[in-house]
Amino acid sequence: MKMIFNAFAKKLFGAKYERLARTIFICLIVFWGLYVAGFQVRIAPFILYLTVSTFSASLMWQALSSQDNAAHMQNMVMLPFERRKFVFSYIAAMGIYTLLTKTAVLLAVLLAVSAWNWAEISGGILCAINAVLMAAAIFSVKKYWYTGIFWGIAILAAVFFGWNQPWFIPLISANSAFAFLVLQNADGYFFYLPEGKSSSAVKGRGRHSVWIYFFRYLKNHKNYLLNTVFMWCIACALPLFFRQMESLFVIPVGFAVLSLNTPVCILLSCDPDLEQAVRVLPGQKKTFFVPYCLFIFSCNITADMIFLCSLQIQTGGVTVQMMAAAVFFAMLSAVLSVFLEWFFPIRGWKIESDLWRHPRKYIVPAAMLLLAGAVIAL
Repeated sequence: MKMIFNAFAKKLFGAKYERLARTIFICLIVFWGLYVAGFQVRIAPFILYLTVSTFSASLMWQALSSQDNAAHMQNMVMLPFERRKFVFSYIAAMGIYTLLTKTAVLLAVLLAVSAWNWAEISGGILCAINAVLMAAAIFSVKKYWYTGIFWGIAILAAVFFGWNQPWFIPLISANSAFAFLVLQNADGYFFYLPEGKSSSAVKGRGRHSVWIYFFRYLKNHKNYLLNTVFMWCIACALPLFFRQMESLFVIPVGFAVLSLNTPVCILLSCDPDLEQAVRVLPGQKKTFFVPYCLFIFSCNITADMIFLCSLQIQTGGVTVQMMAAAVFFAMLSAVLSVFLEWFFPIRGWKIESDLWRHPRKYIVPAAMLLLAGAVIAL
C-alpha cells in the first residue's frame, strides 16, 4: 500500500515532496502576515464549516476528475493490484493533496482574520476531512449521481441548521465513517478516466470555428461552465455586501472581483496541445486570440451587467457612465488575460486544480483594483 501511495504522492508533491513543504511554508507566511496586520472579520462558525466543506469537496472532485491523471492512472491499472489497497492509496494521496495544498491555505486565511477556539477549529478540520471522503465516495458511485446530490444537500443542511447542536460532531463523524465504508466497496477502475481524444484541434481557420471550439470546450468541461454560472450568482449577491460602501468605490471593486473567472482565462495553459498548435500555425495571433479575447470579454461583460442590474434593483443609481465603465473594465481584463496566456502561460502544473489556484489568477483583478483606485483618486 505504501508503494502505491508513494507512486501517486510523488506525482502530486514532487519526487522529494518539495511541493508540500513549500505550500506549508506559504500557509505560515499568509497566516502570519494577516495576523500581524490586525485585520479582523467576525465570521460565524457555520460559515467556516460550510466554506471548508464546499471548498474541499469541490477541489477533491476536480482532482479526481483531472484528465491529466488519465495517462498516469492507465499505467497503474495495467498492473495487478489489490482493490482496497489501490483505492485507499489513491484517495489518501488525493485527499492529502487537497487538504494540505488547497484547504490549508483557506484555513490559514480564515484563522488569521477571525478569532476561533479549538473546538471550532477541530470542527472545521473534521468538516474538511468529511468533505474529501464524501466527494471520493460519491465519485466512486457517480452513476447514481442523484443519490450523491441528495447526500450532499442533506449534509450541507445539517451544517447550516445544526452546527451548534450537540449531535453535530457525532453526525459528521458518522457520515465520514459511512463514506469510508462506501469506499471499501469501490473498485480502482471506478476512478480511472480513459484518456480521450484531444479536443484541442480547431478545425478550419475561420473565426466561427474558434467560437465553436470555445463552446464545445465549456460543454465538455462542466466544471468550467459551473464556475461561470457561479460568478453570475456572485454578481447578483455582491450589492448585498457593498451596501455600506460608497457607490463610486463599489462599482470598480465589483468589476475587479468578477474578473476572477479563472477557467476561461487559462485555455492555453490547461491544453498544451492547443498552445503548441496556436504557436506553430501561421496567423494564429489574429485567428485565435482575437476571438479568444472577445470570448473572455463576453463572459466578463455578462457578469458585470448582472452585477449592475442587481445593484439597480437593490439600491438604484446605475448610470450610463457605470455601464461604459463595465465595458471598459471587461475589455481591459480580457486583453490582459490573453496577454498573460500568450507571454506567460502556466506550466509545470500537476492537475487542473493547480491552474485554478495559481497566483497568476490575481494579477488581472489586482491590476483592475489599482486602475479603479487611480480613476477614483483623479
